[in-house]
Amino acid sequence: MALKSSSVLASRVRVLVVDDNAGFRDSLLALLDTDDLLIVGQAASGRDAINMVLATMPDVVLMDVRMPDMDGVETTRRLKALDPRIGVVALTGNDDQRVVRDMLVAGASGYVLKDSDGDEILHAIHAAARGGGVISPEVTPSVIEELTEALERERRRIRQLEVAQEALLERAARRHQLVARLGHELRTPLTVILGMAQTLGHPNATEAERTEMRERLITRAQDLARLVERFEAALEAGMTEWADVVEVAHAVAGDHDRVIVDAPVAPLMASLNRHAARQIVEELVANAVSFSSEEESVTIHVAVRGGSVEVRVSDHGKGIDPELADRMFAPMEQGEGLNTRTHQGAGLGLALARMSARAMDGDVTLERSGAGGSTFLWTLASVD
Repeated sequence: MALKSSSVLASRVRVLVVDDNAGFRDSLLALLDTDDLLIVGQAASGRDAINMVLATMPDVVLMDVRMPDMDGVETTRRLKALDPRIGVVALTGNDDQRVVRDMLVAGASGYVLKDSDGDEILHAIHAAARGGGVISPEVTPSVIEELTEALERERRRIRQLEVAQEALLERAARRHQLVARLGHELRTPLTVILGMAQTLGHPNATEAERTEMRERLITRAQDLARLVERFEAALEAGMTEWADVVEVAHAVAGDHDRVIVDAPVAPLMASLNRHAARQIVEELVANAVSFSSEEESVTIHVAVRGGSVEVRVSDHGKGIDPELADRMFAPMEQGEGLNTRTHQGAGLGLALARMSARAMDGDVTLERSGAGGSTFLWTLASVD
């Protein structure tokens, strides 16, 4: 028989046959004895296959799936880790959908049944050598269906992760904004406190002036303490859970004699941070109580509209000057002069309430204001 030239041998696909059944291996060797294939070795186990691959460097491994000790799935996984370029064609008598999936996930390029036509096996080997893949028609529909479902599940999971990441970045940006604003705006009340302290130390200050300054210092210190609580609540607002908004409203109303709640008897659940939610309602109620007469009541209305929970805090005060309405949520705004205020505070309450609400995907707005009073609206995220 004439010897084949070295150029012909170099162009042939190098194949390693792996099967624990000696008789079937012999059948495969006879099938693969063609001019365009070169059998570089045969192995009866997964471990022998790994050692032989290192020694023979095949282009394609024809891999039995069912083998003792180390099955074809694990062997394929290890071979692909050694050399990702190796093509692996799974060859088995089992068309089990899970086995097909596991082999493909492990890195097999094709999956052919042992009772397939010889030409189909040869075609799968050549396809694997070119970087492609072939799956027997008997198993293709079920495999494609399962892989399609798996791909769709993975796409949904990735989208969920993207949405979660976007929400995380947005909340982080809001917290950064809050911290930056707080650091900037705290300088004003601290400057006032420092000025009062300097007045107390002035040798020409009268005892009455010192008494007044001490009282104002105490008031300012209490305001700053409350500000720290609000600030903490705003930072934690992004940590949410399912909670009853009606319960929050009643808890706040219980701390005030003239605050009433208008809400359904049944719970209204929403995703919120309980502590931050209470701070928001308390801020709106405190604002309403401060700017209305002691004879008038303040009402907390809780309702659902368009799938969202709405909390309204209404008073019967004199209303807000239209020129100040647009600045109500700006830090340090109270609509009164710093040294002539009758309602003392750091001026960050409404700003922090809005930031906390937005951190929970809601908002706080001034819904209406006039001679009959004002209503602030806290809109929560949609509920199911």
